[in-house]
Amino acid sequence: MATRVKVLLDCDPGHDDAFAIIVASKFAEVLGVTTVAGNAPLDLTTKNARIVLDLCGSITPLHSGAGRPLVAEPIHAAYIHGESGMDGANFSAPSRPADGTDAVHFIIDTVRANPGVWLVPTGPLTNIALALRVAPDLVEKISGISLMGGGRFGNRTATAEFNIWCDPEAASAVFDSGAKIVMSGLHLTHQIMATPARIEMVRSAHAVVGPQLAGLLEFFSKMYKSLHDDFEGAPLHDVCAVLALTHPQFFGSSERHVAVEIDGAITRGMTVIDDRHVVSRAKANTKVLETIDSDAAFSLIVEAIRACPER
Repeated sequence: MATRVKVLLDCDPGHDDAFAIIVASKFAEVLGVTTVAGNAPLDLTTKNARIVLDLCGSITPLHSGAGRPLVAEPIHAAYIHGESGMDGANFSAPSRPADGTDAVHFIIDTVRANPGVWLVPTGPLTNIALALRVAPDLVEKISGISLMGGGRFGNRTATAEFNIWCDPEAASAVFDSGAKIVMSGLHLTHQIMATPARIEMVRSAHAVVGPQLAGLLEFFSKMYKSLHDDFEGAPLHDVCAVLALTHPQFFGSSERHVAVEIDGAITRGMTVIDDRHVVSRAKANTKVLETIDSDAAFSLIVEAIRACPER
């Protein structure tokens, strides 16, 4: 890659967010990291982001953001990520505090100073929706939003994926914003699983970081397998939103209109993907990622882990 794509990561670490940060640190130019409540409360997602940035040897700015959804009551995911949000490994205390607590204005200022940056949210879309509400000019300044969320089926409910379900009002605002959107939904992310063989690849990729990250994946996979009928391991959802920008050749996609249901009694948080062939269908607003070369993608995850500094 002659020129690395510029990204601003918005995340809620979270096991799979950790791998997204590591991959972005290797293959993209990360202008900053912001955190949101989601997989765990905000204080923990921010702490976890600081820990992962230390693993990468990154000094990119880190700002915490929204501690709750726009409207709904906050709900977290200890049932899958553990009480810390990143159970499964013992990490050293982070080496530095967050650089600030106003993620929304950090996003706004970073985009205005770096036209063409991509926003890459891998948690609830609260920070992104707030930034677009305060500064609607961002839609014209960013290259787009590559997000992990939604899909052709749900996980938190039959129709709703966790990130969208946590804050459907924020997600609806983002999909309706006019920004170019690339969506890594569950139907895609379930194609890249942390199988036992792949976990061993992670373990052997780095003398120190490898075993720690393998521990994360073992915990994550154990929780996933306990909650599903037929999973070989945990899906690495969030990495897809990064690789979609750094290695788009690994993905197949379709252009679709996507809307977020906010009122349905059993469909709240559903990403409604318009697959109709009728001429009157709504104009596409989203590149929906459909397929991934999971072996090639996982080899890049291993390469990124190898690039972590020795400590």
